[in-house]
Amino acid sequence: MPGRTTLMAGAGLAALAVLWTALYGSGLLPGNTGGALQPCAGATPALARVDAAAKGEVAGMQALKQARPAPEIRFKGPDGAETGLSDLKGRLLLVNLWATWCAPCKAEMPALDRLQTELGGPDFAVVAINVDTRNLDKPPEWLKQAGIHALPFYADPGGRVLPAIQRDTQSPGLPTTMLIDAQGCTIGVMKGPAAWSSPDGLGLIRAVLGKVS
Repeated sequence: MPGRTTLMAGAGLAALAVLWTALYGSGLLPGNTGGALQPCAGATPALARVDAAAKGEVAGMQALKQARPAPEIRFKGPDGAETGLSDLKGRLLLVNLWATWCAPCKAEMPALDRLQTELGGPDFAVVAINVDTRNLDKPPEWLKQAGIHALPFYADPGGRVLPAIQRDTQSPGLPTTMLIDAQGCTIGVMKGPAAWSSPDGLGLIRAVLGKVS
């Protein structure tokens, strides 16, 4: 009977539609931008704190419109072994790319060192990654001469990190700085240098950590 067949087909399609809506709305299907699979959905409050605290000396820190997973870059750790941002998850990271041939980079390194001294610990760390690919003994020697003691020495002599970060942040030059939350999500990008140990710089980090009284 054509009429009965049509009704059965319609009922089947309706049931499938209900099932699809339930799955899609619950976040159980890939590509659901509003569901539980969004890895950075919980970063929205931090984005608001970055936007509110990025002023004065750190006004160039731009909060992302939507947090996204930080790029999986690999580089050398202080012990010379390969590490990556995913290995450093669990605390707020200020990831800074610098080079000895970049004058603005060198100018802000003492401030980054003071920031690490002031606020570095289980909740926060400065990860300054040197991107020199030649004269590899020069960066650690320069840090020593500049009196930089609190920052662990991270480096990318293979030249992989800089292009990856440039693609991710759309930042063509150095220094470039990323603010990455404890879950490994990028929540802010700074294109250019800043006075990181200034009251504004310290206030930004404290605000993102939720430590502002």
